[in-house]
Amino acid sequence: MKYKRVLLKLSGEALAGDSKFGIDSNKVDRVCNSIKQIIDQNVELAIVVGGGNFWRGRNALDMERTTADYMGMLATTMNAMAIQDALEARGISTRLQNAIEIKQVAEPFISRRAIRHLEKGRVVIFGGGTGNPYFSTDTAAALRATEIGAEIILFGKTVDAVYDSDPDTNPNAKRFSEISYSEILNMNLKVIDSTAASLCRDNNMPIAIFDAADEDNIIKVLNGENPGTIVKE
Repeated sequence: MKYKRVLLKLSGEALAGDSKFGIDSNKVDRVCNSIKQIIDQNVELAIVVGGGNFWRGRNALDMERTTADYMGMLATTMNAMAIQDALEARGISTRLQNAIEIKQVAEPFISRRAIRHLEKGRVVIFGGGTGNPYFSTDTAAALRATEIGAEIILFGKTVDAVYDSDPDTNPNAKRFSEISYSEILNMNLKVIDSTAASLCRDNNMPIAIFDAADEDNIIKVLNGENPGTIVKE
C-alpha cells in the first residue's frame, strides 16, 4: 500500500437508502465492506462521517444557525454509532471519539489517544464534526487528518471526479485528474467547502476524490492509482 495512515470522509447520504433519509442497512453493509478492504491491507484508518441523511443545518432557514449546526453534529454522532456497530459485527476493533461530549457512547476527542488507537490497529471514528458551529464535516475531515498525521484524505462522492461545472447539466464539463487547492478556490468549485480546501492547502494535505459507488476505488487509491481526482498544492 502506498499509504500507511489515511482518513476516510463519509457523507451521511452514503448511509441512506433510496429515500435519501435515515440509515439503510444495505448501504451501511456496502460502506463497511469497503472499510474492511482497507483494514485487511494493514492500513491505519480513521473516519469522519457527515449527518446529511438526518439533518442539514444550512437548510433550516427559520432556525438560529448555531442551534441548527449543533443538531447536525448530533446527527453525525448517530451515523458514527451505526458504523461502529457494523464494523464491530465484522470483528473490527473500533473507537468512537466525539467532538461533543457524550460519555455514555463515545470518548472525547484527544489527538494523542486517537493516534494510539490507530497504532494498535483500531479504526477511529470521529463524530460531532469539529464541535463548533459554522464548520462543515469537510472541515472536520481536514482538521482531524492533520491532527492525527494522516497521509491523505479519501473523499467518496456521488460524482466520479472534480469537474469545472456540473457534468449532469453540462456535457462539455472539463474533468480534472489532478487539481490544486488554489485552483479549486479561485474557480469557486463546490466539491469541498472553501474552509476545508484552505486548511488542506496550508497543511499540505492531499485528498483523493472518487466515486463512492465503486467499492474498488478505495483500494485503487491506496495502491497509488487515481480513479478520480487528486487534489494537492
